[in-house]
Amino acid sequence: MQSDVVEVSVKGVMPTSNGCAIFLGCDEKTFVIYVDQNIGNAISMTINDVKKERPLTHDLISSIFQGLGVKVERIIINDVDEGTFFARLILTMQNELGTKVLEIDARPSDSMVLALQTKRPIYVARKVLDNVEDMTEILERILKQQG
Repeated sequence: MQSDVVEVSVKGVMPTSNGCAIFLGCDEKTFVIYVDQNIGNAISMTINDVKKERPLTHDLISSIFQGLGVKVERIIINDVDEGTFFARLILTMQNELGTKVLEIDARPSDSMVLALQTKRPIYVARKVLDNVEDMTEILERILKQQG
């Protein structure tokens, strides 16, 4: 993988008054993406391997991908503009004609759920990581209060 992206993981999912804060980070820095409550719940349920009574939208998409032989390769959170994050979902599909790679514009929140469901990596562009506020200490304080 190129040095212009850094692999991150979900370090925490915290409820907020307007939805959820998703803490993403690596050894270098932790940052927050704010998502609506439903996506926050989907991310939390996926991380905690919670069984659902009925499939959610992301489960449906995963099932369709599986049925068509499409694999999530990775996601890349590639841009941020005034607090709005953007992502690319990288998919591959193999058939008798060869391998096709698809790069799809997607919300980071939806992309994260799909990456977590399929245990695929989440990357952030170096330019994004360099421009977001480091929330490592805040996350550590929140986790200490909860623990």
